[in-house]
Amino acid sequence: MVAESDEQAVETEAPGWKPTPEAKKKATTFRWIAVALWVVAIVGEAVGIFWLLRQRVYVGEEGTFTRDPETGLVSESGVTAIFPQWAFISLLVLLVVIAALSITGSVLWKKANRLDPARKSDKARFFVQNQLGAIIAIIAFLPLVILIFLNKDMDKGQKATAGIVGVALALLATYIGIDFAPASVEQYTADQSTVVMLLGKDQVVWVDGGKVYHVCDEVPDVQTGSEIRTGTTAEAIEAGKTRLTLEFASELKKCGLPVPENSAEIVSAIREIRDGATGVVLPAPVWGEGVTPPIVVKDAAPAN
Repeated sequence: MVAESDEQAVETEAPGWKPTPEAKKKATTFRWIAVALWVVAIVGEAVGIFWLLRQRVYVGEEGTFTRDPETGLVSESGVTAIFPQWAFISLLVLLVVIAALSITGSVLWKKANRLDPARKSDKARFFVQNQLGAIIAIIAFLPLVILIFLNKDMDKGQKATAGIVGVALALLATYIGIDFAPASVEQYTADQSTVVMLLGKDQVVWVDGGKVYHVCDEVPDVQTGSEIRTGTTAEAIEAGKTRLTLEFASELKKCGLPVPENSAEIVSAIREIRDGATGVVLPAPVWGEGVTPPIVVKDAAPAN
């Protein structure tokens, strides 16, 4: 029974690229730290809204009481509430702190998404997971900035300065929080599949620096004097190399390995997948006459 349950679990598990356990652990750590920073940022916003913006001092307390004959209400003339300078400076500092927390959290969150991305096919989760930094930045700034402009105790100079600083930092934090080119499981799977079909195994090479990994170690981009590292595509991504070089055809030729005749079609398909297209079929390599394929991968049986 246990064996049958395990088999069913394997069958229902979504196919595709998987991060290494180390990368998964690192991504989880980054996400927890990011969430903690964002929580502190939102708490800071609450402090600004419910305490700092409510600070005021009264000037002209020697005023006299007068009664409005139309309403019968008594008011004290000559007393004015103003926003204290210490609170104004504290507000500016708070805005900078919120921005720093929001931005740092976004950077860590995006690093986590590179290590352990979402699936493009799950559109809602893919959007939220990749743009959460921008969403948090808006949440952490928008209410506070609105209330700054609505504050009646600030003078024009204070309101203009705090408002401009708040808007500028909010835009900066939101911009940094946006992931304009998010990674996806589909993208990593396409790169991994290409490597396997070209080389017969999931093994690539890379060096420190740069963002791509390569199909062999005799190309100029690898022969840089740095230590040449070898591993799976998942290990390359864990090392910060987020994609396969699209110059793999010239690299294969340089290393004396077979080059598929339809390499341009493969590159085109990979580009489409990286650009977010769904339903793109990754072409199988077409080998020339007399070329022994590195591996023969049979098409899977149609799902029932």
